[in-house]
Amino acid sequence: MIKRAAICLCVLSANVGWAQDATQRPQPRSEAQETASDLADERPLPRTQTDSSLAPAPSIPTATLRPERRPYERPDLAYGAATDPQLRAEQDLFAFSPTAPISSERPSLRPAAIEQAAVQRATAIRRGQVCGDPAIQGEVIGNVNGNGRCGIDDAVRVRAVAGVTLRPAATIDCATASALKRWVTTGAMPATGGQVSSLRVVSHYSCRNRNAASTGRLSEHSFGKAIDIAGIGLKSGREITVLTGWNAARDSTALRTMWQAACGPFGTVLGPNANRFHRDHFHFDTASYRSGSYCR
Repeated sequence: MIKRAAICLCVLSANVGWAQDATQRPQPRSEAQETASDLADERPLPRTQTDSSLAPAPSIPTATLRPERRPYERPDLAYGAATDPQLRAEQDLFAFSPTAPISSERPSLRPAAIEQAAVQRATAIRRGQVCGDPAIQGEVIGNVNGNGRCGIDDAVRVRAVAGVTLRPAATIDCATASALKRWVTTGAMPATGGQVSSLRVVSHYSCRNRNAASTGRLSEHSFGKAIDIAGIGLKSGREITVLTGWNAARDSTALRTMWQAACGPFGTVLGPNANRFHRDHFHFDTASYRSGSYCR
């Protein structure tokens, strides 16, 4: 009997607890209640909460509290210029920073004289260009007729390449002129740190045999395809000579770098190590070989 009474009591207690929990759960709202709630959310706020005319007046910092550098907050300017003379004077005083630049940092217009000089220089370059390249300056000669097989088709007299003067001007063809320009920009200039100003030319077009021999094959000089350079003038006024500089500690590295850089732009590259005939100059020509450039 006692066990049965305990069991009944537990069941009764559980039923009572479940009933209390059920009464505390929120009841689902009806469709009318949902609609009323949505309408309430869309109602505008009272005017007293959105009217800017009722916002507190901004506080204007005094001159001693304002920062020295602009920009900084100016709440007084957001509501228009001050009507009070003293306040207006403070606004004028702090309108610009004392550390602001006096003049604009934008580049000023170049004078007309500089513009005109630039145009004249560009015109002169276009007028003096040969081989269709503004970097090659000289004059057109045309066909050069020589003895026997000697001669040049469409010859030019080149006085400068890539801003480097040839002393004297060289009579060659355009292929040789273009190769010389390439060598100057990729070989001579880098080897000297961009200091080359002139080239001393000791031979260009000349109707003769190789190495000026009395017999043998014609030199590439006979066709305007070769140029011999004995000295490289620098902007400082000093000249690097092939004869004295090839084995000198000061200029050996630069000269050997120049010699090596010519292998590619030119078909034949000869220097002091080639033979006794080239101990004092570089020989460059644009002869074509199946095996590539011949450099010695």
